[in-house]
Amino acid sequence: MKIIPLAFDSLGTRSMCTFVETKDAKIIIGPSVALGPKRYNLPPHKKELQKLEKHWKTIVKYAKISDILIITHYHYDHHNPEECLEMYKNKTVLIKHPTEKINLSQKKRAKYFLNKIKGLAKKIEYADKNKFKFGKTKIEFSPAVEHGTNSKLGYVTEVLIDDGYKLIHSSDVEGPALDNQTDFILKNKPNLLILDGPLSYMLGYRYSYESLNSSIRNMIKIINKCPLDSIIIDHHFLRDLKWKEHLSEVFNAAEKKKIKLQTAAEYASKKINTLEAHRKELYKK
Repeated sequence: MKIIPLAFDSLGTRSMCTFVETKDAKIIIGPSVALGPKRYNLPPHKKELQKLEKHWKTIVKYAKISDILIITHYHYDHHNPEECLEMYKNKTVLIKHPTEKINLSQKKRAKYFLNKIKGLAKKIEYADKNKFKFGKTKIEFSPAVEHGTNSKLGYVTEVLIDDGYKLIHSSDVEGPALDNQTDFILKNKPNLLILDGPLSYMLGYRYSYESLNSSIRNMIKIINKCPLDSIIIDHHFLRDLKWKEHLSEVFNAAEKKKIKLQTAAEYASKKINTLEAHRKELYKK
C-alpha cells in the first residue's frame, strides 16, 4: 500500500486529504481543502492562499487518476461541490449517507453536492457501516459517529482500507474522545492510523479538558491494543501551537511500543508548516 498525504494542516491548509494506492485501486479520501476564515481575528494570509491553490491543484491531479473518491462528511475541507467536478467523472464515489445520521446543515450540503455530480460519477454508494471489495482490497466504513464530542456538527464515517496492510482514516472525530469512535479502530486493529486529534486549540470553551483527557486515554488504549507501526496525528490538532505538550503521555506510550507518532508532514518527510497557527506572526512579518 502506498499512502500520500496531499493536504493537511501540518502542510499548511485545513484538510485531511489522503491518496492511497493498492494493487487493485487508487483511492482519495476527502478530496478538498480549505482555510480558516478567521484566526486571531485575521483573515487568511497571502502565504495560506498560495498554499491553498497549490494543494487544490495537487488534489485535482490525484483525483483524476483515482478510481474511488471517498466523502466522509460534507464540510468544505473534506468535499468541494463547486470546483473541478469533472474529477468525479466515471469514478466510484463512496459517500456519507446524505439523509441518515446527519444534521440539517450537512443534509442540505449533501443534497446540493449529489445534484452537482449526478450523471458524472459511474457509481455512488452510501458508505455508513458498509463494506466494499475491489480485487483483494477491502474498504470498510464505521457506522456514522459524532463529528466531535456531540452531534451538533453532525456525523462522519471512519474509513478502513485493507490490502493486507491496514490503514484507518478517522476523519473529523476530534479525538477520539468517545467510545464509539474508538471502537471501530480497536476492532479493526490498523497498522497505520490517520487521526485528526483533539480540538485543543479551542480548549476550555468549545472543547473541554474532560474531552482532551478522554482522547488521551483512548489514544493510549489504541497504542496498547493495535499492531501499529505509525500514527499520523494532524488536522484540528495542528492548529494548536502547543500540540506536543498536550500529548506527552501519548508520545511516551508510543515510544514504549516503538510506534512512530508524527504529523502528516513528517510522514511525508516534509517540514511542518502550520500556517494558520502562525497567522499572527505571518502578518507581523
